[in-house]
Amino acid sequence: MTQPRTARPRTVRSRLERLAREIAKFGAVGAIGFVVNFIVFNICVHGLGLAVVRSGVIATAVAIGTNYIGNRYWTYRHDGDKNRRSRELSLFLLFSGIGLVIENGVLALSHYGLGLTTPLADNIAKNVIGLGLGTVFRFWSYRTWVFRTLPAGTAVVTGDAGVTGDAFAVETAESFLAAAPPPQPQRVDATK
Repeated sequence: MTQPRTARPRTVRSRLERLAREIAKFGAVGAIGFVVNFIVFNICVHGLGLAVVRSGVIATAVAIGTNYIGNRYWTYRHDGDKNRRSRELSLFLLFSGIGLVIENGVLALSHYGLGLTTPLADNIAKNVIGLGLGTVFRFWSYRTWVFRTLPAGTAVVTGDAGVTGDAFAVETAESFLAAAPPPQPQRVDATK
Protein backbone atom coordinates (compact mmCIF):
# COMPACT_ATOMS: atom_id res chain seq x y z
CA MET A 1 0.00 0.00 0.00
CA THR A 2 1.27 3.45 -0.89
CA GLN A 3 1.74 6.04 1.83
CA PRO A 4 -0.79 8.92 1.61
CA ARG A 5 0.59 12.18 0.27
CA THR A 6 -1.04 15.54 -0.26
CA ALA A 7 -1.87 16.48 -3.81
CA ARG A 8 -0.34 19.93 -3.30
CA PRO A 9 1.91 21.06 -0.46
CA ARG A 10 0.43 23.84 1.67
CA THR A 11 2.78 26.60 2.56
CA VAL A 12 2.19 29.21 5.22
CA ARG A 13 1.77 31.77 2.45
CA SER A 14 -0.91 29.72 0.66
CA ARG A 15 -2.76 29.21 3.93
CA LEU A 16 -2.67 32.94 4.67
CA GLU A 17 -3.85 33.75 1.14
CA ARG A 18 -6.74 31.31 1.50
CA LEU A 19 -7.64 32.79 4.89
CA ALA A 20 -7.52 36.31 3.44
CA ARG A 21 -9.90 35.27 0.62
CA GLU A 22 -12.20 33.61 3.13
CA ILE A 23 -12.23 36.70 5.36
CA ALA A 24 -12.90 38.96 2.34
CA LYS A 25 -15.83 36.84 1.21
CA PHE A 26 -17.17 36.52 4.76
CA GLY A 27 -16.85 40.29 5.11
CA ALA A 28 -18.69 40.96 1.83
CA VAL A 29 -21.55 38.67 2.87
CA GLY A 30 -21.48 40.30 6.31
CA ALA A 31 -21.66 43.77 4.74
CA ILE A 32 -24.85 42.79 2.94
CA GLY A 33 -26.15 41.28 6.19
CA PHE A 34 -25.24 44.51 7.99
CA VAL A 35 -27.27 46.61 5.55
CA VAL A 36 -30.25 44.25 5.92
CA ASN A 37 -29.87 44.27 9.71
CA PHE A 38 -29.57 48.07 9.88
CA ILE A 39 -32.57 48.74 7.63
CA VAL A 40 -34.87 46.19 9.28
CA PHE A 41 -33.86 47.36 12.78
CA ASN A 42 -34.60 51.01 12.02
CA ILE A 43 -37.89 50.21 10.24
CA CYS A 44 -39.01 48.17 13.25
CA VAL A 45 -38.00 50.81 15.82
CA HIS A 46 -38.87 54.04 14.04
CA GLY A 47 -41.44 52.92 11.47
CA LEU A 48 -43.38 50.31 13.43
CA GLY A 49 -42.65 51.55 16.95
CA LEU A 50 -41.46 48.19 18.28
CA ALA A 51 -39.21 47.92 21.33
CA VAL A 52 -35.49 48.14 20.55
CA VAL A 53 -34.49 44.64 21.63
CA ARG A 54 -37.48 43.05 19.87
CA SER A 55 -36.56 45.04 16.76
CA GLY A 56 -32.95 43.92 17.14
CA VAL A 57 -33.92 40.27 17.31
CA ILE A 58 -36.19 40.57 14.24
CA ALA A 59 -33.49 42.42 12.27
CA THR A 60 -30.81 39.91 13.25
CA ALA A 61 -33.04 36.96 12.31
CA VAL A 62 -33.64 38.41 8.84
CA ALA A 63 -29.90 39.09 8.42
CA ILE A 64 -29.10 35.52 9.54
CA GLY A 65 -31.19 34.18 6.64
CA THR A 66 -29.43 36.48 4.20
CA ASN A 67 -26.02 35.52 5.57
CA TYR A 68 -26.68 31.78 5.42
CA ILE A 69 -27.48 31.99 1.73
CA GLY A 70 -24.38 34.12 1.06
CA ASN A 71 -22.02 31.99 3.11
CA ARG A 72 -23.38 28.64 1.90
CA TYR A 73 -23.39 29.49 -1.80
CA TRP A 74 -20.41 31.84 -2.05
CA THR A 75 -18.00 32.00 0.90
CA TYR A 76 -18.01 28.26 1.62
CA ARG A 77 -19.51 26.91 -1.61
CA HIS A 78 -16.68 24.41 -2.09
CA ASP A 79 -17.23 22.94 1.35
CA GLY A 80 -19.70 20.50 2.68
CA ASP A 81 -21.40 17.31 1.73
CA LYS A 82 -24.93 17.80 0.41
CA ASN A 83 -26.04 14.90 2.63
CA ARG A 84 -24.90 16.81 5.73
CA ARG A 85 -26.79 20.06 5.01
CA SER A 86 -29.31 19.54 7.84
CA ARG A 87 -26.43 19.25 10.33
CA GLU A 88 -24.77 22.30 8.79
CA LEU A 89 -27.98 24.35 8.93
CA SER A 90 -28.64 23.28 12.54
CA LEU A 91 -25.13 24.35 13.61
CA PHE A 92 -25.41 27.57 11.60
CA LEU A 93 -28.65 28.46 13.38
CA LEU A 94 -27.23 27.50 16.78
CA PHE A 95 -24.12 29.67 16.41
CA SER A 96 -26.10 32.45 14.74
CA GLY A 97 -28.45 32.36 17.72
CA ILE A 98 -25.52 32.77 20.09
CA GLY A 99 -24.31 35.67 17.95
CA LEU A 100 -27.83 37.13 18.12
CA VAL A 101 -27.69 37.01 21.92
CA ILE A 102 -24.26 38.69 21.93
CA GLU A 103 -25.36 41.41 19.51
CA ASN A 104 -28.69 42.18 21.18
CA GLY A 105 -27.29 41.69 24.68
CA VAL A 106 -25.02 44.67 24.05
CA LEU A 107 -28.06 46.62 22.84
CA ALA A 108 -30.10 45.69 25.92
CA LEU A 109 -27.21 46.58 28.25
CA SER A 110 -26.76 49.95 26.57
CA HIS A 111 -30.45 50.84 26.29
CA TYR A 112 -31.85 49.45 29.54
CA GLY A 113 -28.78 49.08 31.72
CA LEU A 114 -26.89 52.27 30.90
CA GLY A 115 -29.90 54.36 29.88
CA LEU A 116 -28.43 55.29 26.48
CA THR A 117 -31.72 55.54 24.60
CA THR A 118 -31.13 57.84 21.64
CA PRO A 119 -31.45 56.39 18.14
CA LEU A 120 -27.73 56.98 17.61
CA ALA A 121 -26.82 55.19 20.86
CA ASP A 122 -29.07 52.23 19.97
CA ASN A 123 -27.54 51.94 16.49
CA ILE A 124 -23.98 52.16 17.82
CA ALA A 125 -24.66 49.60 20.55
CA LYS A 126 -26.36 47.15 18.20
CA ASN A 127 -24.83 47.73 14.79
CA VAL A 128 -21.26 48.63 15.75
CA ILE A 129 -20.31 47.13 19.11
CA GLY A 130 -22.77 44.24 19.32
CA LEU A 131 -22.50 43.30 15.67
CA GLY A 132 -18.70 43.57 15.81
CA LEU A 133 -18.46 41.15 18.73
CA GLY A 134 -21.07 38.86 17.20
CA THR A 135 -19.23 38.84 13.87
CA VAL A 136 -15.95 37.73 15.42
CA PHE A 137 -17.76 34.91 17.20
CA ARG A 138 -19.68 33.90 14.07
CA PHE A 139 -16.58 33.85 11.85
CA TRP A 140 -14.76 31.61 14.29
CA SER A 141 -17.71 29.27 14.85
CA TYR A 142 -18.74 29.00 11.18
CA ARG A 143 -15.25 28.14 9.97
CA THR A 144 -14.55 25.86 12.95
CA TRP A 145 -17.84 23.97 13.24
CA VAL A 146 -20.39 24.76 10.54
CA PHE A 147 -18.61 24.81 7.17
CA ARG A 148 -15.71 22.61 8.28
CA THR A 149 -14.33 20.33 5.59
CA LEU A 150 -11.12 19.89 3.64
CA PRO A 151 -9.71 23.13 2.28
CA ALA A 152 -10.05 23.42 -1.49
CA GLY A 153 -7.28 21.67 -3.39
CA THR A 154 -6.01 19.55 -0.52
CA ALA A 155 -7.44 16.15 -1.31
CA VAL A 156 -5.20 13.39 -0.10
CA VAL A 157 -4.15 10.88 -2.74
CA THR A 158 -3.21 7.26 -2.13
CA GLY A 159 -2.24 4.55 -4.55
CA ASP A 160 -5.83 3.52 -5.39
CA ALA A 161 -8.27 6.06 -3.99
CA GLY A 162 -8.40 9.43 -2.30
CA VAL A 163 -8.51 9.70 1.48
CA THR A 164 -10.70 12.43 2.86
CA GLY A 165 -12.18 13.77 6.05
CA ASP A 166 -10.87 12.29 9.29
CA ALA A 167 -8.01 10.42 7.61
CA PHE A 168 -6.75 13.71 6.19
CA ALA A 169 -7.08 15.39 9.59
CA VAL A 170 -5.11 12.61 11.26
CA GLU A 171 -2.40 12.73 8.60
CA THR A 172 -2.18 16.52 8.85
CA ALA A 173 -1.95 16.42 12.65
CA GLU A 174 0.68 13.69 12.56
CA SER A 175 2.80 15.56 10.01
CA PHE A 176 2.47 18.77 12.02
CA LEU A 177 3.58 17.00 15.22
CA ALA A 178 6.44 15.27 13.44
CA ALA A 179 7.71 18.62 12.15
CA ALA A 180 7.45 20.34 15.53
CA PRO A 181 10.75 20.92 17.34
CA PRO A 182 11.27 18.74 20.40
CA PRO A 183 10.47 20.40 23.74
CA GLN A 184 13.44 22.04 25.41
CA PRO A 185 14.24 20.87 28.96
CA GLN A 186 13.61 23.47 31.65
CA ARG A 187 16.44 24.39 33.99
CA VAL A 188 15.57 24.03 37.60
CA ASP A 189 17.45 26.14 40.09
CA ALA A 190 17.86 23.90 43.16
CA THR A 191 19.08 26.79 45.33
CA LYS A 192 15.64 28.41 45.63
